[in-house]
Amino acid sequence: METVEQKSIILERDADSNLKNLSDWNKEVAVELAKEEDITELTERHWLVINFMRKEFKEKGDAPSIRRLTKESGVETKELYNLFPKGPAKKAAKIAGLPKPKGCI
Repeated sequence: METVEQKSIILERDADSNLKNLSDWNKEVAVELAKEEDITELTERHWLVINFMRKEFKEKGDAPSIRRLTKESGVETKELYNLFPKGPAKKAAKIAGLPKPKGCI
């Protein structure tokens, strides 16, 4: 298990480097997690996806897959890949403080 210190907060990570404790997440943590993924700025569209993922996780107990993101978030696949390159569902879940979605490699 990996731990990473972020602004005097120690964040425990799971095997996929996602937050182990969902309660550790806040918007400042999200910004730092985005930087780890080479996303230097979280725009309104990023937050749309992040907030959608958190809502879905809270309601259904799992982070949505890329297919559900595309169909239900209002953000098309091409834009998702522009916002979260090389694995939008996985990266968005990480930044949202959620476990990796089932079905993500």
